[in-house]
Amino acid sequence: MKILVCISNVPDTTTKVKFVEADTKLDTTGIQWIINPWDELSLTRALELKDDVSTGVKSVTVAHVGPATSEPTIRKALAIGADDAIRINVEPADSYFVAAQLAEVIRKEQFDFIMCGIESSDFNGSVTGGMIAEFLGIPSVSAVSGLKIENGKPVITREIDGGREIVSVSAPLVVIVQKGIAKEPRIAAMRGIMMARTKPLKICEPVAAEPLTRIVVFEKPGHRAACKYVDAENPKQLIELLQNEAKII
Repeated sequence: MKILVCISNVPDTTTKVKFVEADTKLDTTGIQWIINPWDELSLTRALELKDDVSTGVKSVTVAHVGPATSEPTIRKALAIGADDAIRINVEPADSYFVAAQLAEVIRKEQFDFIMCGIESSDFNGSVTGGMIAEFLGIPSVSAVSGLKIENGKPVITREIDGGREIVSVSAPLVVIVQKGIAKEPRIAAMRGIMMARTKPLKICEPVAAEPLTRIVVFEKPGHRAACKYVDAENPKQLIELLQNEAKII
């Protein structure tokens, strides 16, 4: 049984965002790049399943769409414990384009489970996993907070309104995960960092696919309004502010 984890290369969440070229492009100067947090949780759970010999998981591969500059992030995934990696050698355009590239790799490699984070922390699109499944013509399950393998079949826990849902779906399938899939990301040990240097990293050329969207302009959120402090002994003033200024009651 083989698992593929799709990973994105995103700016560190503490990055101060700046734009260039008339606010149409992210200024990458000085940015520290990391594995998308939801993808990192996916990878952690995949490695936990591999560690459990009863699951039958033999290997965990990571795949990424991006140029050579993203390889340090891929190597980090290998240091955490992935067995090998695939990089599609093209600048990611939009979710449709990325999904098309990943689907082509998956067709050739025949993975049992494809795991994706529910969204990336930069564009927050939440559509790539579903698009991969559509390209491949296989099932996808979203909002996954738990994944086990029992008797060779995946047992999935989903978060739904008012509770949880447990489903079983035959492989191959796409599992779109959210928080809860793993307690916390794995930290690469020194031994893993050293081993990552020699683990296989396969470079694939992109297939023809036209993006369906384009960036017109980026715009930062407006400045937050100044805080108003209300004396704890003056609830009437608080109610008036909530009614007349905030307009939330």
